[in-house]
Amino acid sequence: MEREQVELEAPGLDRRGTVIRYGHFGRPVLVFPSEQGRAWDYENNGMVDAVASLIEAGRVKLYCVDSYDHVSWSDRSIQLELRARRHELYESWIVNQVVPAIGADSPGAPDIITTGCSLGAYHALNFALKRADLFPIAICQSGNYDAASWHGWGERGTATYFNNPADYLPNLSGDHLEWLRSRLFLVLTVGQGDWETHPTGSLPSALKTAALLAEKGIPHELDLWGYDVAHDWPWWRQQIAHHLPRFC
Repeated sequence: MEREQVELEAPGLDRRGTVIRYGHFGRPVLVFPSEQGRAWDYENNGMVDAVASLIEAGRVKLYCVDSYDHVSWSDRSIQLELRARRHELYESWIVNQVVPAIGADSPGAPDIITTGCSLGAYHALNFALKRADLFPIAICQSGNYDAASWHGWGERGTATYFNNPADYLPNLSGDHLEWLRSRLFLVLTVGQGDWETHPTGSLPSALKTAALLAEKGIPHELDLWGYDVAHDWPWWRQQIAHHLPRFC
């Protein structure tokens, strides 16, 4: 399996961002790490091995990126609105640096799939909803999609609103909503076992988000796994191995 690691300039962030590419050909998949994770976490937790057959067959190329959560969403010392503004610097890096790099590395490839586990699932969903022109498919595993529930405090402004699916999803309407209905497909997968309800809130958030998507007519699939399925890597490996082959 081909593996290449690069560092991309990240204006406004506190370090250059790492991107690791796995594979030689196939549909590009942008992988967000779990909370405060780094680009190599997907490999270190067995997720790359879980889809190795797809990679080696030339069906997918994974592009695993760093997070910026430690100074944005995970920094409980600052107000939620400032966390959201800092997240927007990360969004700019993804859209203006990472996506062009993927395009240059995979010319002519189909549109990019996003995926991630836990907080990475939030990123996958949020990027797909906001930039469906770039990311028309998202596979979201055990995510909590309400940023205000992440020990949020302080005033909430436009940065929070436009980066919190729980806030902006209920208000989608008009031509943009019609376009999303024709463009987007979201998979929300979550277990019903340990840590999916407490402390992560992933199960209730997935149920609520799926209900909002259904209300808005946005194509999606809610995939509930069993009561033995925990918020943990062994189950996420099985889930991605089940879902990713459907889209490549």
